Amino acid sequence: QVQLVESGGGLVQAGGSLRLSCAASRRTFRSDAMGWFRQAPGKEREFVAVISWMGRTYSADSVKGRFTISRDSAKNTVYLQMNSLKPEDSAVYYCALGPYSSTWDANLPSPGYWGQGTQVTVSS
Repeated sequence: QVQLVESGGGLVQAGGSLRLSCAASRRTFRSDAMGWFRQAPGKEREFVAVISWMGRTYSADSVKGRFTISRDSAKNTVYLQMNSLKPEDSAVYYCALGPYSSTWDANLPSPGYWGQGTQVTVSS
């Protein structure tokens, strides 16, 4: 079992930036990928970005060029730098940990773990 604790959410104007952080409660291993999903009101949870232990990343088309995912494996922490934010980026952002695969954009692979979520609101 692992606990994930997110931080860094908040309210920002369109065009602004936020940086989300997520710390895992245990040491992460080479098999562990870490990433982010988000869920807006009335919508399904959607994939944002994922990063493997070795730093391989992929992200949703909607955030490419604006969001950057990174990790500090020594600190068991993943980050999401969000630039050029748009009102449609408003959502609860969830940190996730699971096996690395090419299917993260469909769903979190098993065994997977979720954080509690942090709210991001972008005003127009």
